[in-house]
Amino acid sequence: MPTKFAILGDGAWGTAIALLLAPVEGHRVSLWSAREENARLLRERRENVTFLPGVPIPSTIELTTDVREAVADADLCVSAVPTVYLRATLQKVTPTLRADLPVLSLAKGLENETFLRPTEILREVLGVERTATLSGPSHAEEVSRGLPTSVVAASADFDLARWIQQRFSTERFRVYTNQDVVGVELGGALKNVIAIAAGISDGLSFGDNTKSALLTRGVAEMARFGAALGAEHETFFGLAGIGDLITTCISRHGRNRHVGERLGRGEKLADILSHMKMVAEGVYTTRSVYFRAEKMGIDMPITREVYRVLYEDKDPRTAVSDLMLREPKRERMTS
Repeated sequence: MPTKFAILGDGAWGTAIALLLAPVEGHRVSLWSAREENARLLRERRENVTFLPGVPIPSTIELTTDVREAVADADLCVSAVPTVYLRATLQKVTPTLRADLPVLSLAKGLENETFLRPTEILREVLGVERTATLSGPSHAEEVSRGLPTSVVAASADFDLARWIQQRFSTERFRVYTNQDVVGVELGGALKNVIAIAAGISDGLSFGDNTKSALLTRGVAEMARFGAALGAEHETFFGLAGIGDLITTCISRHGRNRHVGERLGRGEKLADILSHMKMVAEGVYTTRSVYFRAEKMGIDMPITREVYRVLYEDKDPRTAVSDLMLREPKRERMTS
């Protein structure tokens, strides 16, 4: 019997995963669109012209707006909906999903109102028990074109993580397993905050020294926060932590780095977001993490300055100066 994957969300990452899975013998892939207009364009062009232009979508990928059709006989549901829209989307499709259907989350972010991670939202809204997350340095633009990529499949259910590893792995897409779901999901969320800082550095025309310092101290900040919330410290020094951080902070594809760069050049956040087609999760994650860190008494200097630039209209150059003029300390990767 073929293995069927139901992918919810026709954005760049959902489409890229469909393109990854579809060519494998024995796989069936259904890609669900929430909007009829998007689905019509996909059907007519067999190409995601908005998010992945120039990458053809083969006829083996089933395109649909009928969620019942998408999940019928599915072996795995893949949620490719950004965190900011996740709860509302899931509430619409909940009646159609079987409680025993495992769900893999591709989202990287935190829900502002609840501070829940994507897999926690899946369990709360859908009532499912078997969940996993896929994270790591993996821009959709590169995965969709078959460029070598390594990621992590994390689940408290090791059998599910292993099952995903076996079915997603190809000669160009390497999947590792991890049971630290908290660390993997927090890594995927927190790196977007640091990426905004890296973008601000680029926008201010600072150099490689600045970027390296931001990444190094950024991963220490991520690990400190994650450990306080129950994650494993070493997770932040793997693919889902520093690996994803490096990619997001240096790549031209990085949406959060792009936001930071424009802020560094003097543009206002509202103007930047109004012209973006894709979601920059770090803008929302910064607010969540800032308030949680303040409440828990966790020192997050980079996050604090990014928050002030985003939400208090602080001058980016002043924010960098304030970071550099902090009280000198002994270097420790946990402080």
